[in-house]
Amino acid sequence: MSTLGFGALGLGLFFSPLRALLEKFVLPAPGEGPSPEAQLKGFFDLRLYGGDNEGNHLMVKVTGDRDPGYGSTAKMLAQAGLCLAMDIKKEDQAGGFLTPSTAMGTALVKRLEDHAGLKFTQL
Repeated sequence: MSTLGFGALGLGLFFSPLRALLEKFVLPAPGEGPSPEAQLKGFFDLRLYGGDNEGNHLMVKVTGDRDPGYGSTAKMLAQAGLCLAMDIKKEDQAGGFLTPSTAMGTALVKRLEDHAGLKFTQL
């Protein structure tokens, strides 16, 4: 169901008249996000579940010390950039399109825990 919703939103944003209607009635206006105080006091607490075809399961708790849409995202992006620039050697990667976890792995996790206010705990 969410695929249909995101597809409709993408289609609406593609066509100028529909985009104008979405901007006027659906999308938030500039400045409608959380206040700076709310961003500083915000936090998140997630549980991620994974499994494979062989019956192995994994659960990880991820917490962050800032609003996930503003404060934490900026810190995560900065640390990912620093990780790519300082911790990852291009010749060590196979190439192609890689997810952050595939490209940077535990080096990124360490940076996020040390510098971005995130904590990863295997449950």
